Order: sequence, then structure tokens, then C-alpha cells
Amino acid sequence: QVQLVESGGGLVQAGGSRRLSCVASGRTFSRAAMGWFRQAPGKEREFVATISWTGVSTYYADSLKGRFTISRDNAKNTVYLQMNSLKPEDTAVYYCAADSLSIGGTYYGRYDYWGQGTQVTVSS
Repeated sequence: QVQLVESGGGLVQAGGSRRLSCVASGRTFSRAAMGWFRQAPGKEREFVATISWTGVSTYYADSLKGRFTISRDNAKNTVYLQMNSLKPEDTAVYYCAADSLSIGGTYYGRYDYWGQGTQVTVSS
């Protein structure tokens, strides 16, 4: 079992930065691929980024490359999402997810544990 708790959301002005954190409990975290997804009102859940259990491999949605950075600290059971140059279209609920099979990827169905989400609102 893995439990995930996100934090760091809030209101930010366009052009600003925000760092989201996701703290995991459970022994399988260090071997789990982790991902961030987001969902805006009226839209489907969207892949943001994923990171391998070692932290060596990362992958991003094309539209977010260069602005968002995913990282993890297995000693702290935490995965991060650094978001820079934020735009109003980045407004969404951001979810942290874990894939205990360590496959990861862009498809939300691969992830078997999810956090409750944290709201990020970017004002223009």
C-alpha cells in the first residue's frame, strides 16, 4: 500500500513559480515510478511528468518541457514538481500518482495509487 499526500498548491500570478510536493507512505515508494497529472475543470486528466524509481529517467508532456521539472528524494519519500513560468492555462488540480510495478509512463491507468490532489490557480 502507498498513500500519497500532495501539497504546495495555491494562487500564483502568471510568470511565477510553484513547487508541489508529494509525500508517500509505504515501503514500496522507493521502487515505484511516480507521476504527476493534472485536471482542469471540464477537461480530462492530463499527463504532466513521470520519473523512474531511481530518479535517473524523467519524461514530460511536450507542451511542458522546459518549464516543469520532476524530481524525487527517496530518503524523504517525496516527489516534487517544480513549475516555472506559469500560465493561466496551467490552472488545474495536480495529482501525484505511484506505479508500484515501476513502469510509469503517460497513461494514467498504469498508476495504482493516487493522492487527493492540490489546486493550482494561475492568475493573469
